[in-house]
Amino acid sequence: MPAALFAAVFIALYVAHSLGDHWVQSSCQASTKGDEGWAGRLACARHVVTLTLTKGTALVVVATLLHLHLTLAGVATGMTVDAASHYWADRRSTLLWLAKALGRGGYPEYVTVVRKPDQEADTTGPGTGAFHLDQSWHLLWLLVAALIIATV
Repeated sequence: MPAALFAAVFIALYVAHSLGDHWVQSSCQASTKGDEGWAGRLACARHVVTLTLTKGTALVVVATLLHLHLTLAGVATGMTVDAASHYWADRRSTLLWLAKALGRGGYPEYVTVVRKPDQEADTTGPGTGAFHLDQSWHLLWLLVAALIIATV
């Protein structure tokens, strides 16, 4: 039943994505992964490694408990595609470039959050346009990864 397999894989990846992106990711990774230079690249890589481990753990648990028949090739390919797409987007400038190229450049600047009365609007954190573009990008690639894992 490929549809049930896909659904189980997607749910496992989705839940693990939320945990890995918001609970497992360190504050240092979150604040520096988009920085220019090696410090930003390494912070982003560390985040993607811990995120991928979180997703892999969830997938193993779900596959074991539900007796899912996954192939090593499917899991490796799907997880690699997901990790690469996550790294690409989390470097921030790449995703904002894509948004501008697709005519969505104003969205990250328009959808903002004011954190405290004495602070200016935040254009990058949770609840902002950039955050929503980031999370929707990740969901797209979770869908692709789940399809690969369930069908390869």
